[in-house]
Amino acid sequence: MRLLVFTTLFPHPGAPHHGIFVLERLRHWIEATGGSAVVIAPVPYVPRALARGRFAEYAAVPFEESRAGIRVLHPRYLLLPKVSMSVAPWTLGRAGVAAARRLVAAGERFDLVDAHYLYPDGVAASFVARSLGLPLVVTARGTDVNLIPRHAIPRQWLRFLLRRADAAIAVADALRHEVVALAPAGFPCVTLRNGVDLAKFRPLERSVARARLRWPSDRPIVLSVGHLIERKGHHHLLAALPRLPAGTLLKLVGDGEWRTRLEAQARSLGIADRVEFCGRIAHDELHVAYSAADALALLSSREGWPNVLLEALACGTPVVATKVFGTPEVIRDERVGRLVDAPEGEAPAPDAVAATLGELITSPPDRAHLRRYAEGHSWQETVRGMQSLFEQVVARHAVGASR
Repeated sequence: MRLLVFTTLFPHPGAPHHGIFVLERLRHWIEATGGSAVVIAPVPYVPRALARGRFAEYAAVPFEESRAGIRVLHPRYLLLPKVSMSVAPWTLGRAGVAAARRLVAAGERFDLVDAHYLYPDGVAASFVARSLGLPLVVTARGTDVNLIPRHAIPRQWLRFLLRRADAAIAVADALRHEVVALAPAGFPCVTLRNGVDLAKFRPLERSVARARLRWPSDRPIVLSVGHLIERKGHHHLLAALPRLPAGTLLKLVGDGEWRTRLEAQARSLGIADRVEFCGRIAHDELHVAYSAADALALLSSREGWPNVLLEALACGTPVVATKVFGTPEVIRDERVGRLVDAPEGEAPAPDAVAATLGELITSPPDRAHLRRYAEGHSWQETVRGMQSLFEQVVARHAVGASR
């Protein structure tokens, strides 16, 4: 089977971790099935005069590259100020259709369009699939169904998409329920969770990991991994840090627009000397950071299927996460991690966060059990489910086309 993958959630030179889970799912599917794929991953058009800050990342993205041996195209699309949420399906779809037609004109052939993130990516992908006469499977990943449908115009676009798509995948049951609520009766939607690469995310001896990172060997360390943006809740973790034992350190891995604000918060709380902003760490090296920590904290206000939780567990590190959307589906065993309440629109209580982290630090779970738990979440089951669904969709499409 040959896929045409369409998504803006895909790594590129300016953001090598962006949408890494899409690449990982695709890579494991190719390895398991012998299938092949071409990826269309559009990026916003940025004039040279405006190529500063985060926009410089887009300007530097090549129009074509290869990742993990997969051909990746990066056509440009217009991201218009103030109206982008409403018109992005059109501008993104226009870029996608043009790129797809060029591929077909050059001799490429595909069986199915595999799109990630329902809005605007999935809507744009529906134009691509229709232009090539191909079936379409879309994957819901988080805010595309647990936040964006609250806006009237995107909600109508999503209903339009789910009338045209052949099937959907959700990475958590909580998201699948949201998709089904938007879709026509009987619309096929399955839950296929993200897996964890057990070869890449493997435990190291904590002392060895800390030595590699030059982190102190004698102090408790809490780790947080993710974009430095409001939704990831790093500010809630900073608020809890003063309530942890005085020697506890916090390491923040990632970058983003909230970094300056978080640095100011650490200074105002008097904990700047206990917080390190580590910036980005290469995906292949993240297992060292996970292994070095006593606990990982993820205090997001919204999550689909948070990969960092399983990555940490695969490295033998327990986790604390807010009880939102897909996180209870990841942490189903209190021996591997704990959930803290975060009612929608409210922050998790700093005392509760600190108490929960303190329990894991002072009475750490068995690292071997954490690893075994993660081993129950490999990519194999997900890949089998993908292949089965793709085969069903392609077969139904062939029958419909022959009538």
